Amino acid sequence: MPHTTAPIGLPALEARLREDLEWLDLPAQPWVKPRQLEGRPLLEVAVIGGGMAGMAVAAELGHLGVRAVVFDQAAQGFEGPWATTARMQTLRSPKQLSGPALGLPALTFRAWFQAQFGLQAWEALDKIPRLQWADYLRWYRQVLRLDVRNQHRVTRVQPLADGRVELHVEVQGQAQVFSARHVVLATGRDGLGGPWVPELARQLPREYWAHSADGLEDAWFVGKRVAVIGGGASAMDAAGTALEAGALNVDLLVRRKDLPRINKGKGAGSPGMTHGYWRLPDDWKWSIRHYLNLQQVPPPHGSTLRVSRHANARFLLSSPVESVAVQGDGSLVLHTPTARLSYDFLVFATGFRSNLDLRPEFAPFAPHIKLWRDRYTAPAGQEDLELSQLPDLGALFEFQPRTPGACPGLDRVHCFSYPAALTYGGVSGDIPAISEGAKRMAQGLAGQLFNDDVELHFAAMQTYAEPELQGDEWQVGSLRAEERRT
Repeated sequence: MPHTTAPIGLPALEARLREDLEWLDLPAQPWVKPRQLEGRPLLEVAVIGGGMAGMAVAAELGHLGVRAVVFDQAAQGFEGPWATTARMQTLRSPKQLSGPALGLPALTFRAWFQAQFGLQAWEALDKIPRLQWADYLRWYRQVLRLDVRNQHRVTRVQPLADGRVELHVEVQGQAQVFSARHVVLATGRDGLGGPWVPELARQLPREYWAHSADGLEDAWFVGKRVAVIGGGASAMDAAGTALEAGALNVDLLVRRKDLPRINKGKGAGSPGMTHGYWRLPDDWKWSIRHYLNLQQVPPPHGSTLRVSRHANARFLLSSPVESVAVQGDGSLVLHTPTARLSYDFLVFATGFRSNLDLRPEFAPFAPHIKLWRDRYTAPAGQEDLELSQLPDLGALFEFQPRTPGACPGLDRVHCFSYPAALTYGGVSGDIPAISEGAKRMAQGLAGQLFNDDVELHFAAMQTYAEPELQGDEWQVGSLRAEERRT
């Protein structure tokens, strides 16, 4: 795309992308040997989740000549959190990151943005607006012609001993069954669990509280006294949402004595970390991830200002919640070590946890998954319950059985979502390294599919009969008399 200040328009960008793909000879021709099961095609790879990670894997598989089908329970255009549950105004990630572009400049957010609004607008842009990112991902799907099947809710994932994985899928109230040679779980931040709240929340009637990932609605906050439990990015997003909706006042209750100031993970981000972390010994992996957990990620500068600009907002530090109860007048009374506080509604911005009990669709194999607690004993002082519950993944992001042989086919299910972070680092869900993760995942799957069918590929090579020479391109030479041996 020429370096011009004027927008060239999306049709011109899409023509550039088509040319780039043609010059790279992408996508490769399909080469995986087709298989049938009871008269139906056996899917080569099924991806569960049509957000950024799922689409990146499907796109790279397509470039390698492997057909991927993506299932997502959301309506088209509403995959992932961006246009549904997320409440940040902008993304945290720097705007220039290439994200899921897979090494193609014309597929980047910058190319998409600049084609529509020009170079001057790009240079003036601070952070990427959340809903604009959602629009970019919609374009990404459309321009790459990905096979994403919306409103397909996967209700059961069943690995089988015959080398396939059976998927039970609900489609507009009807049950369907698909089978795939490999299944990739691209299920996001809560990939193997869900939102986490402390036990005291579960003792309250549900109408008194929400989790920050519940898709906060303005009507929940109008004229109310609101407490947000937490001090991270999602807490700021929730508090800002409540204040802008017309809450009477909003308190952020933060356990720490101060908000973290430095994003330690950003300081360690580099191609070396992306490509080297997964090769580290267990002690180093644990030390790095445990340190990041302890330090925590500070809320974004803009998100914090979004809250603090309101006179009716308070930051209450050193305020862990000790108890909360409903009063006779319908209000909530909440105790911290130093205060007795009254509210009408609570938002728990307390993150996510891996908890397979929350995911009935994974019940057929969940009890068999080997976790890091089965693999590694943390040194004294580095115990970390959150890390211990993450899966211990194999060389291809595949789940491994706690007891060898106990769950045949488990190695055909691959975890390409946040819970892979301890084994592989931040390559399976975060914008900075998602392309590298998708390439690693797709290349591994392509190699496995080939190896599984190597006999068929060898036979095809032997029977291959397209001539490059016709036999009439030369004449057999004659020996001169002095050259003949007598």
